[in-house]
Amino acid sequence: MSFQHCSDGRPLCVLGVDPALAGATGYGVVESDGRSCRMLRLGALRPLTAVRGPLATHLRDIHDLIEGLIREFQPHGVAVESVFTALNMKTALSLAEVRGVILLAAAQAGIPSYSYTPREVKSRVAGYGNADKQQVQQMVRAMLRLSETPEPADAADALAVALCHVHVTEAEARMAAGFSRASGRAPARTGRSRNARSRNAAVSTRVPS
Repeated sequence: MSFQHCSDGRPLCVLGVDPALAGATGYGVVESDGRSCRMLRLGALRPLTAVRGPLATHLRDIHDLIEGLIREFQPHGVAVESVFTALNMKTALSLAEVRGVILLAAAQAGIPSYSYTPREVKSRVAGYGNADKQQVQQMVRAMLRLSETPEPADAADALAVALCHVHVTEAEARMAAGFSRASGRAPARTGRSRNARSRNAAVSTRVPS
């Protein structure tokens, strides 16, 4: 059986999220059987109110969205892009609140969460830490075998985050399998990466199973 099948017998399923404060928070669900990846869902959630409006309302909507996606797809992990360190302090703190409700929804469901920097995502997906947005989107399209570039762009970014985590999990599984062969033990099925980096209108596209 492929190493990408998890302890529950299902292919690895990852929910990727690209959090945003003023713009749309992108999300994408990816499934991998160890040989290829496919997209199950993508979309973006925009705040119904202006940024100067009640942030708490937008945070609640994001929490409800992530909670619903977790309930529907039962991902093995939630991968979230980390806060860009070059942001000013006020923006960084506000964006951290958005990430907070995403991580909270995952924790409440008992799903492990993982954080990746923009450079890590670009490096894993495009092979180059300074790749531009278009290059990353083209690689996401190729890796998921999509006929068109995924839209909106925020959702494409979320798919890239999910694929980044798939790559990390795949690399760790190969390493574990190598150690197991060397020691004469059968490799364990993968499910949750042991080396995690961190312990309102929605536009959504469904891909038929």
